[in-house]
Amino acid sequence: MDDLLDPEGVQRLEGYFGGIAEILGDVRRKASFATYAMGLLLDGKRKSVEPIAARACCEPKETERTHDRLLNFLVDSRWSDRVVRRYAASYGIAALTTREPIAHWIIDDTGFVKQGKHSVGVQRQYTGSAGKTTNCQVGVSLCVATPTEHLPIDFELYLPKSWTGDADRRAEARIPDDVFFRTKPELALAMVDRALEDNVPKGIVLVDSGYGDSSEFRQGLSGRGLKYGVGVHGTTKVWRIDSKLRRRGPAVSVRELALQLGRRKYRRVTWRDGTKEKLWSRFAALRVVPSHDDGSDPAKREDVWLLIEWERDKAEPTRFTFATLPRRISRKRLVRTVKERYRTERTYQDLKGQLGLTHYEGRRYPGWHHHISCVLVCFAFILGERMRRIPPCAARPCKAHPFRRAA
Repeated sequence: MDDLLDPEGVQRLEGYFGGIAEILGDVRRKASFATYAMGLLLDGKRKSVEPIAARACCEPKETERTHDRLLNFLVDSRWSDRVVRRYAASYGIAALTTREPIAHWIIDDTGFVKQGKHSVGVQRQYTGSAGKTTNCQVGVSLCVATPTEHLPIDFELYLPKSWTGDADRRAEARIPDDVFFRTKPELALAMVDRALEDNVPKGIVLVDSGYGDSSEFRQGLSGRGLKYGVGVHGTTKVWRIDSKLRRRGPAVSVRELALQLGRRKYRRVTWRDGTKEKLWSRFAALRVVPSHDDGSDPAKREDVWLLIEWERDKAEPTRFTFATLPRRISRKRLVRTVKERYRTERTYQDLKGQLGLTHYEGRRYPGWHHHISCVLVCFAFILGERMRRIPPCAARPCKAHPFRRAA
């Protein structure tokens, strides 16, 4: 961070924080935000309230007062996460689009591993970041992306029914009365709606099968005028169609269809350079109509691309994607588009490793969201500085991830 902040960088940071301060209003909130945000930006192994307060002060009594003040700012102070995040997103998007247009909106979720059972939303549940079922919270995120950069702009905490349906737990965690149980796809659509309301530049929405399997989610994106590339499980059924878009034969699972095609239908496609070698696999692509029991007339459903990946070390195809992209798109472009989703994991690593995304140790619903808002504010500023310092890569992502070179 010190490498970023030359005298002009300091002025930019002060101006940026000044905009946040206008939103927060109260002078005590302004001071607490500045202390907490700088604690996230500067070096430190842990970036929770207690160590941030300790690093900000020299005297034990002052440390205790700062600790209490920061807790109040996160847990008790009533300021709008929505407005703060909108400001940070606007700042970050302005920096991104000086170089490249927004191409994608990427929705994913990540785990916040926890001990105990009192942190809001925690329970034993699966998280891809741990690769297993474990005791954790799960946050659903929305990132906007250019061909070379990702910017997280929104997060929602997934609240299982064990929390939303328990009055005592709701009261203890200060879950607002208007917050009720919503599935992860429903949380994702809520974030999409906020982004549309805030006039975020549109992009192709990319998600994994945890969201793409939901026909309601896919229809929700299409109904909002958004193109998508969504993962689906192999059991998802489709109809094949002919050149006149007429259905052919009975509905079959995408796995069964993938095996029927035969190996000759799969072509090798390289989508980008990896750290050690080029990333490639074999793909087949064909137009299909999704089959699901939603009461709608199958003849009136939209046809989509079915992209099938047969990984080189697998005995059969294992990855399946629906995409509402143009019929004349090349297979290579189709592959490279849907593969953009996987870069989001690097963004999670940066948020966790550099800015303490998962370090918040409080138990309350407002505190979790306020902490996330401060992390998003800091990431947007660092991204803006990086755009100023690092020359653009030649039409592809840099091999060395620029966050690590700048932070």
